[in-house]
Amino acid sequence: GIVIAGDFLSRTSALVESLLGDLFSNHTSVRLMEHAAQLDLYQFEDPAFYDQLERARRQTTGRIGLLAQLLAMGQDALTLLSLGAALFVYSPWLLLLLVVAVVPSFMGETHFAALEYSLLYRWTPERRQLDYLRLVGASDRTAKEVQLFGLAPWLVDRYRALSSRFYEENKRLSIRKGLAATALSLVGTLGYYGAYIHILRRAVWGAITLGSLTFLAASFARSRDLVGRILSGASDIFEQSLYLKDLFDFFEMKPSITSPEGAPEVPQPVRTGFVFENVGFRYRGSDRWAVRNVNFALRPGESLALVGENGTGKTTLTKLLARLYDPTEGRITLDGRNLREYDLASVRRAIGVIFQDFVRYDLRFDENIGVGEIEEVRDLLDLPGSTVRGVESDPLSAIAASNGNGAHGAIVTAAEKSLAASLLSQFPEGYRQMLGRRFDNGVDLSGGEWQKIALARSYMRAGAQVLILDEPTAALDARAEYEVFRRFAELVKGRMAIIISHRFSTVRVADRIVVLEKGTVVEDGTHEELMARGGQYAELFRLQAEGYR
Repeated sequence: GIVIAGDFLSRTSALVESLLGDLFSNHTSVRLMEHAAQLDLYQFEDPAFYDQLERARRQTTGRIGLLAQLLAMGQDALTLLSLGAALFVYSPWLLLLLVVAVVPSFMGETHFAALEYSLLYRWTPERRQLDYLRLVGASDRTAKEVQLFGLAPWLVDRYRALSSRFYEENKRLSIRKGLAATALSLVGTLGYYGAYIHILRRAVWGAITLGSLTFLAASFARSRDLVGRILSGASDIFEQSLYLKDLFDFFEMKPSITSPEGAPEVPQPVRTGFVFENVGFRYRGSDRWAVRNVNFALRPGESLALVGENGTGKTTLTKLLARLYDPTEGRITLDGRNLREYDLASVRRAIGVIFQDFVRYDLRFDENIGVGEIEEVRDLLDLPGSTVRGVESDPLSAIAASNGNGAHGAIVTAAEKSLAASLLSQFPEGYRQMLGRRFDNGVDLSGGEWQKIALARSYMRAGAQVLILDEPTAALDARAEYEVFRRFAELVKGRMAIIISHRFSTVRVADRIVVLEKGTVVEDGTHEELMARGGQYAELFRLQAEGYR
């Protein structure tokens, strides 16, 4: 019965520890995601940030045993205290020999634990490269070029060379650790047997009785085991503390773009609009100005096009407007007040944006659109989906058929206005069709089809007072582009809009055009005014027009 009870308790303890480990891992992973979401965009553009994030991610598992280890060490320490007192009474030399028997190995373990941590720390960039090479070598995003360009052997060779370098360095450290452990173990063995010789000599000389000899020998052996366990636990805690520090260091990272205390919400509606006043911006770590001395205004109800060659700062200006960055110099005002003084979440809620490099989420069709206003539709998107073909299996298709409204209707309306609804005929599961090839039953789309979905996200922002459209029709065919801009007036009605495009057919729909060169505004006016001036805009327009003749 005792054996069965002991086995039951042992298995229960292992189960509880395993479940707690999973719970800790899940909780820590969620905390990492939540904290990362609060950080600034510039941090995600810094390789050092990804090194720190990678080190933090590796610490989300296997750390739950620390508390149990500390408790066990405390129990062992209490037992050791009584045994150590007895040994000291009989012979203080036994305590010294106990230290010699155990401490050298502990010091060696601690030293090499620090070296192993240092190795992994230094190799974080290379380990991220290894992860990246694995991804490139086996990903739906890269498979076409890997196969057509015959990249697989080159990728494999590069992976093999990098992993071999890590293996060789780790092997050298492991050999050093093994040799040192052997030598220090020998010192410990000498201390261990030295204690027995000392006890035996005292018994031979008659200083202690045979019973005392037995007691001291057993007490020393027990004390050695206890000290060994305590120091081994301390070594483990020291080692884990090095790694956990990476996790805590990540949580210590703070965003620099925040809301001041008591910050007001963005006015509803905006009265006078946005004004860029001598705005300049440099990316961190760069001496080059991305934009500088930029001055222009965006008034309520006005659409503005940003024109210029690649690298002139067009997208940077939109990120400054959305407070993804803050100006390095100058300021942006909203209704005469510095944009930094408004509540940050309120500023971003007021802006709907499609970036040129929009995200293609490996999620359902409705989710890909709904992320444009996730707080309004998240309950709908959490509904369990059906894989049965037909309207009955798809709540949104049913809503579309009945002209529903609310969160359901918002997604349907956005899909229809952006022409994304035209894709539904090829989806067996309607609005709940999985997109991308990463998961089961996923359907991949062309670049133009993905762009229609990205455009639908901007329609989701019904409450947005500013729309930013960065190359919104770059991947669309001529007919789809015509249909989109036929509805453009409806999309921007009553709102401010910024359009970035290299297509002058797109640019002409804007009320005003701002031309950028080397990060500075060189022209500002309507299409007719800029053509009449015969400046850079007129030159670029004529160059593009030549291509259609």
